[in-house]
Amino acid sequence: MKRHPWFTIRKELTPRQGAILWLGSFLVPLVLWCAVSYVPFRWHSQVVVTEVGSVDWFTVGMRVDKPVFVEEARLAAAEKRALPRGTLANPVYLPAPHDVAKAMYTAFARPPELTTDNWLHQTLWRSLKVIFWGFVLSSLIGVPLGILCGTVPFFSKLSEPFVEFFRYLPAPAFGPLMVAIWGIDQAPKVAIVFIGTFFQQVLVIANTTRKLDMSLLEAAQTLGARNRQLVFKVVIPGIVVDLYTDMRILLGWAWTYLVIAEVFGTTTGITFFLTQQQRYQHFANVYAGIITIGIIGLSSDMLLAFIARRIFPWQPQSKSALGKVFGALLPERLRRRPAPITAPPSLAA
Repeated sequence: MKRHPWFTIRKELTPRQGAILWLGSFLVPLVLWCAVSYVPFRWHSQVVVTEVGSVDWFTVGMRVDKPVFVEEARLAAAEKRALPRGTLANPVYLPAPHDVAKAMYTAFARPPELTTDNWLHQTLWRSLKVIFWGFVLSSLIGVPLGILCGTVPFFSKLSEPFVEFFRYLPAPAFGPLMVAIWGIDQAPKVAIVFIGTFFQQVLVIANTTRKLDMSLLEAAQTLGARNRQLVFKVVIPGIVVDLYTDMRILLGWAWTYLVIAEVFGTTTGITFFLTQQQRYQHFANVYAGIITIGIIGLSSDMLLAFIARRIFPWQPQSKSALGKVFGALLPERLRRRPAPITAPPSLAA
């Protein structure tokens, strides 16, 4: 069997190799995290006290730097007092994977420590609504304007210079102003997400529109198409697939600006949840919240890819990322499709 090289320049890998690398992109960081957390003497700079012994300032569950614990144990042994006992541990800001997995469950199943705080699913729902409205509002204006800028030079020269200038202004700089105008509810968060995505959206979509093959426009003009018909019958159908891909990428930017938006004058949202857990030094919950954001983002992108395969059937069909992985990792005899049943020549005649 001919071996397929892994490091060939500009040559596609086999589906099986791609699936292995897809899994490896997640497994390698997880293995390194497990090595740091579980392999002895890797990076256990602290000791969790399990028995205080004769050290009066120790408490059970207390984290102590390893040199301090060793010195207290040495003094207790020299003075023939009860020895303290403990287990090696990483610093509190790097919990072990099993602690994070447990926190991901308890964050949804256990009520918050303060009755005034929200559950994790409530904070996520509020953040999702901010993402939805901020991105939808920016798209309602940004998509048509981007298409016009990429199609009609008048709109491009009139709006793109200002858009180019404004996109360099950091969206967080408008946070205090948005809070002063809209208060501390959801409106300023939506406004910051809008500002962060709208101006980038106009430029990206305008650039995508300019990539449309000019021969299509020339052919339509030859057939007598007018400006309105060119836009709705040629330009939009010609860029709709690339436009959809751009929107998927821009949605990821909206998540980035969400975390920034929720810093200003807010007591709800996933960022507030992460901040509260950091104050309690529940870093396992912090990691759980961050990973949950990643899972939601990846799941939404996979859902959008699935929808794309349904609404753009003329494009080359491909399986989802997970479908490719599991399909490619199956043994060859299971992945091979059965040969079609044909009639014998005598019957076919």
